[in-house]
Amino acid sequence: MIHIANKTYELVTDHKNGWNFEVFRDRFSEVLERYDYIVGDWGYNQLRLRGFFKENHPKVTKESSIAALQDYLNEYCNFGCAYFIIEKVNAKQSASAETSVPVS
Repeated sequence: MIHIANKTYELVTDHKNGWNFEVFRDRFSEVLERYDYIVGDWGYNQLRLRGFFKENHPKVTKESSIAALQDYLNEYCNFGCAYFIIEKVNAKQSASAETSVPVS
């Protein structure tokens, strides 16, 4: 579990070791708190963060849906780049997952 800004997230995908908590923490902005997923991709040794919503979220658009993730990776990320996906965990899931090992 990842705890940041009073929110809890779970690492869903760590492609080519893209996950780095320290860099993520430094780049994290409160604007990202509203999203269900945060994707971080690496290019030129810089981490870029982008938020996505679940498909049934009231504010979802075609581009902001997690279903558009592959299009985002293909069109806006460096070919073959390292990336990660974290998903926001709601309070009920978080309480039941307290026994898991934190990612750091």
